[in-house]
Amino acid sequence: MKPIWILVADSSTARLFTAENSASDLIEINTMTHAEAHLNEQDLVTDAPGRGSGGNHAYTPEVSAKEQEETTFAKRVVKHLCDELNHNKFERLFIVAAPGFLGSLRQSFTSRIEKQVAFSLGKNIVSQTPTEIREHLPLSLA
Repeated sequence: MKPIWILVADSSTARLFTAENSASDLIEINTMTHAEAHLNEQDLVTDAPGRGSGGNHAYTPEVSAKEQEETTFAKRVVKHLCDELNHNKFERLFIVAAPGFLGSLRQSFTSRIEKQVAFSLGKNIVSQTPTEIREHLPLSLA
């Protein structure tokens, strides 16, 4: 049986764990970080918003720079999962992510990744220990 993978993430950190079976401990196998998530909005934007030709109408982008960085990181995480799935590294995927980031991940899922997701929970527990993380997952990971 291929291992079970558990992704625990927020907009700046994604931790991947494996479990050989539904009763085994979680073993951390990879950590991805995204330093840009810690920057202020004005630090992410190089130019001030432009002015409309009519005077005081400032241009406001539909997606903030922070939201764009979150989307970029979510796509990077999903690409990594896709690459690993293509190498048959895991069979089932359990996800616990900060609610907003979970939405970004879901928007980035391929249909193949979506089929592997056995459980998802919108909760930010990225800084917890593997034992604490395990408490948020179903009793059986099968």
